[in-house]
Amino acid sequence: MMSTAPIVNQNAHKTLVRQSGFFASLPPELQAEMAEKFSLEEWKKSNYIDPAILTTRFYTLIDGQLEMKRSNPDSGREVTLDMIYPGDSFDVVTLLDGKPHDILLNPLTDLKLMSVPIDIMRKWLWTYPEINQQLLPYLAEKIRHHENQSTSFALHDVSTRLSRIILNHINRINTFEGHQQDAHKDHLINGLSDDTLARMVGSVRQVINKQLQHWKSQGILQKKRNQILIKDLDALYKEAQYTKSSLKTR
Repeated sequence: MMSTAPIVNQNAHKTLVRQSGFFASLPPELQAEMAEKFSLEEWKKSNYIDPAILTTRFYTLIDGQLEMKRSNPDSGREVTLDMIYPGDSFDVVTLLDGKPHDILLNPLTDLKLMSVPIDIMRKWLWTYPEINQQLLPYLAEKIRHHENQSTSFALHDVSTRLSRIILNHINRINTFEGHQQDAHKDHLINGLSDDTLARMVGSVRQVINKQLQHWKSQGILQKKRNQILIKDLDALYKEAQYTKSSLKTR
């Protein structure tokens, strides 16, 4: 059954608007004006969200975790295209070209979002240079991410790819600038099942589970359901084949 997110009849506060990288550098009075155009929404975990909604509204995630993925209808195999974190805006591809994006939206937790009609967002993009100046660095970051992802699939084994995914996930959590109570504890990975990790790594659940159990036996991590607690971060960096400083550039 298709389930789409209802729009809550409440405007976003300017402090929420400021959490998005697209609007953070704008003057406070402009942020307050824009907040009146945003609506607050809630999406429930594991509900089906019709991706066609992205052709009409532009979203910023406030709280929770969202997976954007693609599926092969013939084989049933799935791969993660992107993980959306609090403060992230999506989908920029549709924002720029106006075409439907071949993706599936998978809420990994209950989500809180703010959205604005995509036509208004396009108008802002070309009206306010401050927003436009945020777009190119954002696109460069996404291009670099997908470049690293594709080369990792081709050049590295599952152990290296999985360790890099986990470390990058930790890095994103630790750079979150929202309310302190919304940030996860250091080195604690929540909400990523073996199936989700398999989609992110480009593997299958059985292989991922075997690797995680191996690391558990070595004392590198502890695992309980969809929660991973990293006990030996240095060992994970070694598995990933890069240093802590290199992680900050990825």
